Amino acid sequence: MASPLESLIAAGTKLWLDSIDPDLVRSNFALGASGATSNPVIVSDLIKTGRFDDKIAALLEQGFSDSDLAWKLTDELVSGAQSVFLPVWEKTSGNDGYVSFELDPLLEDPEADMPHADRVAKYIELGKQWATGQKNRMIKVPATPAGLDALEELCAAGITLNVTLIFTERQYEAARDAIWRGAQRRENLDNFKSVYSIFVSRVDVYTDQHLPQLTDAAQGQLGIVNAKRIWQANKAFWSDKPVKLQQEMIFASTGTKKPEDPAWKYVAAFAGSDIETNPPGTNDKVQQSGKMITSEIDEMPSAEVLADLDKHVDYSHLEKTLMEEGIAKFANPQKGLLKLIGEKRAAIKVG
Repeated sequence: MASPLESLIAAGTKLWLDSIDPDLVRSNFALGASGATSNPVIVSDLIKTGRFDDKIAALLEQGFSDSDLAWKLTDELVSGAQSVFLPVWEKTSGNDGYVSFELDPLLEDPEADMPHADRVAKYIELGKQWATGQKNRMIKVPATPAGLDALEELCAAGITLNVTLIFTERQYEAARDAIWRGAQRRENLDNFKSVYSIFVSRVDVYTDQHLPQLTDAAQGQLGIVNAKRIWQANKAFWSDKPVKLQQEMIFASTGTKKPEDPAWKYVAAFAGSDIETNPPGTNDKVQQSGKMITSEIDEMPSAEVLADLDKHVDYSHLEKTLMEEGIAKFANPQKGLLKLIGEKRAAIKVG
């Protein structure tokens, strides 16, 4: 009998792990995961385990600064995950088997107040730097004004992109159109692949906090409805484009925030197409649930629920609110990672 995660994959979903923990990468690969993604929180949590103390000490002895050490360790962890998923990338001719590498979140740090043009230039520079020589690495760029303005050049340079921090259809369309402009500047589209990470559970946190007037039936449904509508728009856009590889949505932030919600709420809702990046804890809970998952990607709530959402949701306010929160959650973990490395330096008494 298939396991819940096996049933998710059998339904047509690519399962990517929201972690680059070497042990979890291997164990989830064995369960059928075909890709992974990284961020500073994941790297910090790995450092806190103490498993990488010897590696950190060696890098400190070599004279690495805290920032350079953070990126060196991230690069090595991502590369290790890439090696696990490389056979998938080869088997699918570049349609799957990727690991996402997030560019420096401090480019969006409000305290740094970097000029827009400088941020754009830095995204392009770092994207090219971290993508060089990496077959199955995706460069993760946020759907901020500067991130969006860097996408065309990055794509034109042949870089495979994962656009993150997408909450609304407006952001998705801006990202998609910029990437498509860049793709058309390439010599050919044979290796062109792009993905768009739409955040789900944070949208339902927003409605819970800002739209108490929603009916009980509609409350907690916008994350699913919003993501499915963007998925539909993405599917329609690429249907007549001369591309060989799938240009896909990533359903991200799929861990539930309310204890009364079943762990599989979002995992099951998007089953049947594209990619899910699930936190390891969510995967574990889904596995333990025993729930068999079938395709639900084409299913929507009732007309009454959709009408209630359409009546009350102001997507401009939603995007502004969630992006302000998102940028803080984007930059602060990198600061936390650097602080953690500084503490390791003091404990090891190097430099």
